[in-house]
Amino acid sequence: METERNTFDVRLAKHAALADAARLRIVDLLTLGDYSPSELQAELHIPSNLLSHHLRTLEVAGLVGRHRSEADKRRSYLSLTPGSLDGLTPGVGHAVRRVLFVCTHNSARSQLATALWRQASDIPAASAGTRPAERIAPGAVEIAARHGLDLGRRAPQHLDDVADGRDFIITVCDSAHEELAAPPSNIHWSVPDPVRSGTPAAFEHAYQDITRRISDLAPRLHAA
Repeated sequence: METERNTFDVRLAKHAALADAARLRIVDLLTLGDYSPSELQAELHIPSNLLSHHLRTLEVAGLVGRHRSEADKRRSYLSLTPGSLDGLTPGVGHAVRRVLFVCTHNSARSQLATALWRQASDIPAASAGTRPAERIAPGAVEIAARHGLDLGRRAPQHLDDVADGRDFIITVCDSAHEELAAPPSNIHWSVPDPVRSGTPAAFEHAYQDITRRISDLAPRLHAA
């Protein structure tokens, strides 16, 4: 009985946190990707102190967490706590022609995301980098193979050579997202760079993070 009561209280706190138009809009946005406070403020057109209040409410309810950007250490990103909206997920669908995953070097995260997307959806997918490396990171190839994915032999490509202006762009690294002021990404996933440490655990974490995000997003996109 005590466990049931605790579960009920958690659900009640989440519903209470969502019972506000601005907070519900924030959660709608975060079901797609990660946002910095300034990006949320631009979307909601509300004062910074009011936004801070809403974010604190969502964090206390266990719906939202935040972490520092790997690129600009002064910036933080808000994201939904995994599993926090099970059975309650809001949001709307999107019609897209192609999904384009972008990171800085197009050597790990964007490559993994593309391969995983092709398993989860019939919508075409591609990847690119803002400053592509010479080759795909060996750690990305190894983690993909461990999970039965083939990244192929394609060399990393530059965003300008891949994007055509009609893509649904998902940035999967902070540096690329912060670099792409024009045109902006459609959504951003703040996935830590596994190449920085190069450990199998880092690549596994990136793989699992991207897998979860794709599993959440794929059902909400349909072919344009």
